[in-house]
Amino acid sequence: MSSASENGSSVARRWAVIAVGFAIALTARLLPVPASIATVGDATLTGDGLAAMGILLFTLLLWLTEAVPFHITGLVAVVMMALFRIESFASIISIGFGNHIVAFFIGVLVLSSFISRSGLGNRISVLLLSRTGNSTAGILFGFVSVGALISMWITDVAVAAMLMPLGVTILKEEGIKPLESNFGRALMISCAWGPIVGGIMTPAGAGPNPIAIGFLADMVGVELTFLGWMLYGVPAGILIIVPVWAVLMLMFRPEISHLKKTREEMHEEYRKLPPMGREERVTLWLFALTVALWLGSPLLESVLGISIPISMPVLLTASVFFFPGVSDTAWSSVEKDISWSSIVLILSGISLGMMLYKTGAAEWLAVATLGGIAGLHPFLLVLLVVLIVSFIKIFLSSNTVTATIMIPIMITLAGAVGLDALSVTMPAAITASMAFIMVTSSPTNVIPYTAGYFSIRDFAVGGVIVSAVIAPIVAAVIYVVGMLTGLY
Repeated sequence: MSSASENGSSVARRWAVIAVGFAIALTARLLPVPASIATVGDATLTGDGLAAMGILLFTLLLWLTEAVPFHITGLVAVVMMALFRIESFASIISIGFGNHIVAFFIGVLVLSSFISRSGLGNRISVLLLSRTGNSTAGILFGFVSVGALISMWITDVAVAAMLMPLGVTILKEEGIKPLESNFGRALMISCAWGPIVGGIMTPAGAGPNPIAIGFLADMVGVELTFLGWMLYGVPAGILIIVPVWAVLMLMFRPEISHLKKTREEMHEEYRKLPPMGREERVTLWLFALTVALWLGSPLLESVLGISIPISMPVLLTASVFFFPGVSDTAWSSVEKDISWSSIVLILSGISLGMMLYKTGAAEWLAVATLGGIAGLHPFLLVLLVVLIVSFIKIFLSSNTVTATIMIPIMITLAGAVGLDALSVTMPAAITASMAFIMVTSSPTNVIPYTAGYFSIRDFAVGGVIVSAVIAPIVAAVIYVVGMLTGLY
């Protein structure tokens, strides 16, 4: 078959998917709600709720098949909600695109760009890795732990982009060819798994985290602070570093025990780095200020008498970079590092999730599918949520999409069965960021995959095992912290 014929066939299939999805959505809008399913427990499915569910199915079908780009699908869903008269277009847009979370993402991406461009990220990575020695086991542990520690504060995607070139350099120096070495597989996978671990520790680590915080604030008025998230995320992240490394060692046992390069040579590489330049120093100071403001927000709120959401500190420090004489990097360079498509996906997803909530569709879905979990022991409840979200992530192909769909359902479920919203939202939110199975779930995975040292199957098989290993650990941490804080 010619290239033109293949392209034509692909276009036809994508249009067919769009047509089927639209037909499902239109049917849900036009048909009355069947009496047999209208009421489940205390939840009632209205006509608008059924229409919102139809648009959700349309959106999921396009997301699963990637008939059009993820973020474009989100925009189409927003327009359809207005056309189907679920809510006015202005209201739908204001719910998502008027959310302060957009400022948080822009600020974090600007900060990540400066850390990468200034060389600070590379300096930190080389410093930490110079302490691992030249054993392959130590290097793998170093990549996982370094990725986790850095990804606490900047996006996991940026950290993967920092680690991948370092890993490729090591593999090339050792003469290791793509897809021919377990050490090559493990090292490149560690460039993704380490940042993923760090991504769950703070709101800044991964996209689903601030999405969950935003839904909690908008739907039930729960203001989860930066420190409040860390209370759950940090111990969970720290405790799974070793299990993640252990799975890498067991699944992809390196065929070499030590690198050709000696420990002294690795130390020398760090010593040969040029002195920290002005751009690095500025970035380091503003990075440190951002972290201090995040951690000190409760104190500042009491002193200033104002609310300080998580977006405010990083938006302030990101802006300072462009004050006269502060940095030599122009905005035109930084804006290339900002994933505007991801921001559009997140904000359109918030609009979709809030419409599911406002129409009652989320409550109906929650009660119909998970209404029986209220009677479970709290630990089993948390573990079940972690496992459910982990399973659903396999099909939704995106951390952001998973959070957009699951968080409103979990928050609504909590209200419907009389649980604290955090009790099911926290495990769901943390799990939404743990993209260990599918390469396509996050750009964090795609970046090291492009180096060519592991296959999609390698990543998935290892990811299923590591997910099974860490699920009870994450659940236990959330349960114990929840008990100590009165959540369970």
